[in-house]
Amino acid sequence: MDSRNLLRFLFFTFIIALLLLLTLTNIPRPLPLSNDVELPDCATNNRFIKHPSKPKTTTRLHTADVPHHPLDPLTLTELDKVRSILLSNALFQNSKTYALHSVVLEEPDKYVVLTWDHGDALPPRKASVIARVNSETHVLTVDISSGDVIKVDVGEHSGYPTMTMEDMTSSTWAPLANAEFNRTIIARGVDLKDLACLPISLGWFGKSEEGRRLIKVQCYSMEGTANFYMRPIEGLTVVLDMDTKQVVEITDKGKSIPIPKSAGTDYRFSAQSAKINLVNPISIEQPKGPSFTIEDHLVKWANWEFHLKPDPRAGVVISRARVKDPNTGKIRNVMYKGFTSELFVPYMDPTDAWYFKTYMDAGEYGFGLQAMPLDPLNDCPRNAYYMDGVFAAGDGKPYVRSNMVCVYESYAGDIGWRHSESPITGLEIREVRPKVTLVVRMAASVANYDYIVDWEFQADGLIRVKVGLSGILMVKGTSYDNMNQVNQPENLHGTLLSENVVGVIHDHYITFYLDMDVDGSDNSFVKVNIKRETTSPEESPRLSYLKAVRNVVKTEKDAQVKLKLYDPSEYHIVNPSKKTRVGNPVGYKLVPGGTAASLLDLDDPPQKRGAFTNNQIWVTPYNKSEEWAGGLFTYQSHGDDTLAVWSERDRPIENKDIVMWYTLGFHHVPCQEDYPIMPTVSSSFDLKPVNFYESNPILNIPPHFEKELPVCSAAATA
Repeated sequence: MDSRNLLRFLFFTFIIALLLLLTLTNIPRPLPLSNDVELPDCATNNRFIKHPSKPKTTTRLHTADVPHHPLDPLTLTELDKVRSILLSNALFQNSKTYALHSVVLEEPDKYVVLTWDHGDALPPRKASVIARVNSETHVLTVDISSGDVIKVDVGEHSGYPTMTMEDMTSSTWAPLANAEFNRTIIARGVDLKDLACLPISLGWFGKSEEGRRLIKVQCYSMEGTANFYMRPIEGLTVVLDMDTKQVVEITDKGKSIPIPKSAGTDYRFSAQSAKINLVNPISIEQPKGPSFTIEDHLVKWANWEFHLKPDPRAGVVISRARVKDPNTGKIRNVMYKGFTSELFVPYMDPTDAWYFKTYMDAGEYGFGLQAMPLDPLNDCPRNAYYMDGVFAAGDGKPYVRSNMVCVYESYAGDIGWRHSESPITGLEIREVRPKVTLVVRMAASVANYDYIVDWEFQADGLIRVKVGLSGILMVKGTSYDNMNQVNQPENLHGTLLSENVVGVIHDHYITFYLDMDVDGSDNSFVKVNIKRETTSPEESPRLSYLKAVRNVVKTEKDAQVKLKLYDPSEYHIVNPSKKTRVGNPVGYKLVPGGTAASLLDLDDPPQKRGAFTNNQIWVTPYNKSEEWAGGLFTYQSHGDDTLAVWSERDRPIENKDIVMWYTLGFHHVPCQEDYPIMPTVSSSFDLKPVNFYESNPILNIPPHFEKELPVCSAAATA
């Protein structure tokens, strides 16, 4: 081929390739769900719908973020300024060591937020800082505009602030600087390169643990598996001074216990020899796009609007939840603030290497600090919006926790309301409304356990709070490899899950802070007792019936509730000054779920610290300083600053600005299906309107029609 023909051939080849490329890039293509499965093409009105691209997981810079609402979290720029202000302050300049354990927005007083409206100037922006300087704890208020730093007197409390991420990370490596520890590991047959260690909060068990920040470290073998949790070096515990990073004590009482095998422990999909496609991929299409809008941190959906922000301790905070009344068009207050206040996880093994495992996951570790980026398509559906958390590290430098929260509309085939008439009436009526909800989700991976927390908003005014438990069990090594070797199974303190592996019995308690403001701040707590009444022979053929007896609770102690199946009640928060057309006080009721209760002795040190779980329901007067059920300083606390202590003041709560506290509880006796990783177990509770509306608030919601929805065909058939 001569040079002219060669050039002509190359030119035509280039044109054909270019046309082919342009054609391919303009054909709507389904989004791959995995390497070998595709989603269907969907059409509506004979036009293809282009699938949304997979949400990006790259970290946004956030350098241009500015606050627009009094409750907006501190921006990256503000965190930088707070750090600069603190480092120029005499307290820090004269220090040898310091760490910032919490840097968050100091929220304006409640009345300031309630009277603020969009377009108004923002209240002064301030940061609330908890710092350790020269081994002393300080609570500080930093005025970001003026640069003023004010020390806050929070009184005398035992305990230390939430650990920093640097505390946790450095504690896992510090034992390696100790020669005795290294010799012990090698003697147990573990190569140091295969070692994985965890920082374990040690609770409080007496005077010997006072005067310094201590932590216990236990270790595992990573050889042969990513799931090192299933390979504990049982009985080996290191006590570490968290401030000096010096080993205080090494205990090894498990030399005779083998390290469990690695076979069958890896839970990753890539590690599975048999990959089974049980369910075809599923996705909800929204031809008109999502129905919700998010402007910075303000979420609007259907008749709801609320403020949403990530928080390093609580995880997610929902504030100023308000709903539009469909009859009047008026925006009405429902909840001023709601969040996860504390998680208490006591393990039920009294032996030396286990008795202290009584975690407070929010106050000790930071529930939000442990929130990992959500996985698009698997943690959250394709129609999700993602929100980052911007937090301060121990040195005050800001960092971004990307994709920490997702918001999406959910439709699981549930029914909002329905009625069909029987043919005997002669009426051909079949009216059904689908239930579409809005979900706010975060997931925290607190070492081995994963917690999924959903705040679900429904169009009928109901708020559902749901907690899912997944992740990996904390297991104990044992010499047993079959139950036929065990004389007294109860002495295992759990379940034999596999050879040399025991899943230890434990509880989970998740306590929620719920500052309800139903049509205003002055509310009352009403117990609606369901009572059995007996009839007289002359009164009725019936022998008994039920009636509802309303009791307005006057003080805190009377508001403490232990749920009882055979002494039922409803629990209402009402506004006594606001009545419906027929005279009922407007309100919301708490519908309990996940009702496991603590069975520990009230004088057991862990239960003293976790005394906020002594009741499932508490009601306290609003106090800006009383937000954390386990106390402001939870780490190594004695239980002297908890919800249970505050409630003993027995303050009046009738027709006051009040806060309801509710604890979801789970007893967990592990089973083999939890090995090597747990299927999710979940429970929830509801905040439901009760005489809040004049009638069903979703009568005017239209049904779905086929013509409005996409028509989907499978990408491939079997």
